[in-house]
Amino acid sequence: MDNHTHLPLGEWEIPSADGIKLPLNQQLERAKAAGINRIITVACEINDFTGALKLTEEYNQDDLRIRAALALHPNEAPLHCGYNEPSPDGLIPKIGPQHCPLDEALNYLETQITHPGVVAVGETGLDMYRTARGGLKAQIESFHAHLEIAHRHNLPVQIHDRETHAECVSVLHDAKPSVPIVFHCFSGGTELAAECAKQGWYASFGGPLTYPANQELREAFLALPKELIVVETDAPYLTPVPHRGSPNASYVMAHTVRFIAELWEIDESAAIAQLNRNAQQIYGTW
Repeated sequence: MDNHTHLPLGEWEIPSADGIKLPLNQQLERAKAAGINRIITVACEINDFTGALKLTEEYNQDDLRIRAALALHPNEAPLHCGYNEPSPDGLIPKIGPQHCPLDEALNYLETQITHPGVVAVGETGLDMYRTARGGLKAQIESFHAHLEIAHRHNLPVQIHDRETHAECVSVLHDAKPSVPIVFHCFSGGTELAAECAKQGWYASFGGPLTYPANQELREAFLALPKELIVVETDAPYLTPVPHRGSPNASYVMAHTVRFIAELWEIDESAAIAQLNRNAQQIYGTW
């Protein structure tokens, strides 16, 4: 299972590789051929909810099932509060017509997650890379609200944590969530890995695990119990070696899975079985 990806909702969202855009249906056929037939697509802007839910209805066969995770991305929360100061990376966020007040956006989110194709709330969390420090209050308010929504609907939560490890852990300690927690695209070190192991929080790893420079990430991976690890692509971003630099997609995840098997020093089939068991513990069987 690719437990976190962003499937394109139209041709305009498909990245080009050497001038070629691989249509979604071909991406999904390749995923099936690679043995990846359960996919969670993540929609974390209000305008994307409808398209993601439509994909869960279109692809619901035994050989390929798509489910959705819905949320307001941490970088969206400040915009829903009218805050758009330049971010540390130099980006100037734009407030659009979809950025209604945060409470209205959260209420709308809660109406949408009752759709039968939704299996998680996410990605929510905190991000101090793409949002200036002044937006943290809105992000924390949104994060807490998402955790409450997930509790009411008994759904797991996928967490976006970018340069905010301690802050995310603090919110989780305050909220004491009763549903499964998944640190999507885990980027912490052994300290965060130890906290996840202590709390029973899951860590999801993607392409960055395969990057030669990321030895500290591999050390964190190995510090975690196998039972708390799942795998993702976060496509179209973070393509694993050996295709780093090209657009990512679910079918490319096979390289990350093989790399995980090597790190665990077990055969590939055993790694796949473990990763699938873990994903089913979080998201159920579908």
